[in-house]
Amino acid sequence: MAEHHPESIPIGNPATDDSALSPLTVEHSAATMSQLILPSDANPMGNVHGGTVLKLIDTAAGVVAWRHARGPIVTARLDEMSFLQPVFIGNLVTVKASVNAVWRASMEVGVRVEAEDLNSGNVWHVASAYLILVGIDRESRPRPLPPLSARTAVEQRRQREAQERRDLRDARRAALEQRAQAGSANR
Repeated sequence: MAEHHPESIPIGNPATDDSALSPLTVEHSAATMSQLILPSDANPMGNVHGGTVLKLIDTAAGVVAWRHARGPIVTARLDEMSFLQPVFIGNLVTVKASVNAVWRASMEVGVRVEAEDLNSGNVWHVASAYLILVGIDRESRPRPLPPLSARTAVEQRRQREAQERRDLRDARRAALEQRAQAGSANR
């Protein structure tokens, strides 16, 4: 296998001014990917492995985030993953992903997974997830990302909800740190 060298990764717009960080639309980076579920993707009961769905989710989120960042990204968090319905061998799985919000060096990507029975045409919602991805530079340090231009009412709602989820994560992290400090003081 060939080695991958960080210096060979093109990082964003080579422009030296701030134009590289001009706002980008949700539509600019949105992606839809489909995959037929084969026996190798499923357990002996014919149900798709959850890990197969998770990999599709992470791949779609990574494509969307890389498109937005125009450079390498890493998945930092999988948040609020929910499996809602099963998927079976022979179903077509479609993954739809888009950026919900962008902060300085991180972004939230929302992902929706649907399955289709190709014989009947029935389509059902399989799973939803929110992922946090971080743009990185050649030294694997966080780097600034272009802001998001949320233009529609739906995009603006998703952006607000992403900020609410971020605020909840920050509050939870602060509470855990406070609890850990209190616990170490009682020893």
